[in-house]
Amino acid sequence: MIGALTSVGLDVGTTTTSLIVSRLTVQDQASAFAVPDLQIRERKILYESPVHFTPLIRDELIDGMVLRQIVETEYRNAGIRREDVDTGAVIITGETSRKENARSVAEALSDIAGDFVVATAGPDLESVLAAQGSGAVDWSQQTGQAVLHMDIGGGTSNLAWIREGEIVATSCLDVGGRLLKFDPTGCVTYVSPVLEGLTDLRPGDRPARSQLEDLTALLTSVLEMAAGLRPATALLQKLTTATTLSPPSCQRSDVAIPRNDHTAPLISFSGGVAECIRQDLPPMTFGDMGPLLGKAIRHSRLYENARLGDRTIRATVIGAGCHSAQLSGSTVFHRGISFPLKGLPTLLLDPETDLTAQIREGLAAHDATPVLALPGWPGGYRQIAALADLLAASVPSGPVLVTTEQDMAKALGQALALRLPPDRPILCLDRLQLTPHSYLDVAAPIGPALPVIIKTLIFSPARPSISP
Repeated sequence: MIGALTSVGLDVGTTTTSLIVSRLTVQDQASAFAVPDLQIRERKILYESPVHFTPLIRDELIDGMVLRQIVETEYRNAGIRREDVDTGAVIITGETSRKENARSVAEALSDIAGDFVVATAGPDLESVLAAQGSGAVDWSQQTGQAVLHMDIGGGTSNLAWIREGEIVATSCLDVGGRLLKFDPTGCVTYVSPVLEGLTDLRPGDRPARSQLEDLTALLTSVLEMAAGLRPATALLQKLTTATTLSPPSCQRSDVAIPRNDHTAPLISFSGGVAECIRQDLPPMTFGDMGPLLGKAIRHSRLYENARLGDRTIRATVIGAGCHSAQLSGSTVFHRGISFPLKGLPTLLLDPETDLTAQIREGLAAHDATPVLALPGWPGGYRQIAALADLLAASVPSGPVLVTTEQDMAKALGQALALRLPPDRPILCLDRLQLTPHSYLDVAAPIGPALPVIIKTLIFSPARPSISP
């Protein structure tokens, strides 16, 4: 064993907030005479907080002070201090990520959560974390079954298509149990804007149960469309968030993704609504339509070949605490770098076009120095020397930050060190696959490797208006 990391995961969702503390064990998988191959081999949960309702001042505002108190209390309950935290993620998910003060809340939580616990979210990342934290990825890997995982929360449903333990596509729908809220008397107190055109209910209305059942049946039909169990209509497009990676855009030729063939794939569920699938609760138990949505799913085609996740309501936070960190390759290079590094934007370079022009345009477009990500590059000496020449000429000042997919970071870093003044910081990481619009956090070394968290954007751009 090389070492262990203390990881914290905090999920601030539309309806609930929860925290976990876990230990990640790092081991060298290489033989004694080979280059070290460090991997996170064991993930052990040390502490799980109770599930708290996400504190809101009103529908548009998260109560940052109460949220901070929750985290401080759970740190005490877990017996940890901020200095004890090595890695992890604070993820603001679902409708909560659209609240007007989510960014300031994220920054406040990062300040008290530890040097390397970071604020991040985004529907693609949330889909991945929920699939991992629920056990769906492990299930697919162990059984060889293709799985469609649905994490259904208060404001959104995050989908992940999994084949042989690999997530091959993600998507996100505006389907959740808290799109309508009620007071104890059954009167509507909140109607999510995403329901515009789907219901006539307004705050102050007292709906009949049949109205709610009709709405939950409609939302369930959208989930069936996403699973390929019924023909897709404009309603699916209306309730699909605009920023997610839809299955066709990331489909590989060797990956089978569910289509509209009306056969039921194995569907795995997690999220707060999954708790309502497994049990028949009174409709107003949580002051929303979660119990009725869960019942509608239980009686739909989605449940014909279904599996509830190992950890339903905590799936995302377990994914954040146990699966958000990964390790770089061991042939890395760094000089003059003060760790941790947080929120580094990445510039994904296209090796088929003018790299110098791409780099200069990218440097001009970012306030912070971006990480130059090379998705593919030949690793011979001449190619590495030529790349070092190009980078040294294209980045005229400040640090040079580079990631590669191949095991070449140490050689590239050494080549850059020969070409740059000694006061120029250099960081070269390898064995990392990045996507556009991602960000990196990099912690201090664990043995010869560096812990890395790859993040997606916390805030989604404005969604286009789509008529049903």
